Amino acid sequence: MRHRVAGRGFHRNTKHRKALLRNLVVSLIDHLKIETTEAKAKETRKIAERLITLGKKGDLSSRRLALSKIPNNKIISKLFNEIAPNIARDSGYLRVLKTRCRPGDNSSMAILEFVDYDLLKGEKEETNEETKSKKKDKEESKAS
Repeated sequence: MRHRVAGRGFHRNTKHRKALLRNLVVSLIDHLKIETTEAKAKETRKIAERLITLGKKGDLSSRRLALSKIPNNKIISKLFNEIAPNIARDSGYLRVLKTRCRPGDNSSMAILEFVDYDLLKGEKEETNEETKSKKKDKEESKAS
């Protein structure tokens, strides 16, 4: 019987499971979209949405709580400075889209992405275009 047993174990010990989910959250924040198994995506969504809520608060104690869960300054600063301020909704920041079955073991795969993925990615692409235009301006100034 599974009374009072919450969450998935993934046949791993506690440290391995926490490290796995932490790495998935880091990849999600870094790339804004990841593909993983359906069960891992659902468990990762729980942790990531709590971190995004902390990012929307934006105060020092929230940043310290987020750093205790994900000890990576670069990722937490990206979450607090770039991602969380651009999300307008109160909850439900992520979606899980079922995609295919993996050929090796036939496990169901899913894409975990931000609901506002196009908005967040669009701003990132604009900054890339700005840097490309700056490089072209520098090359033109060197040529003349």
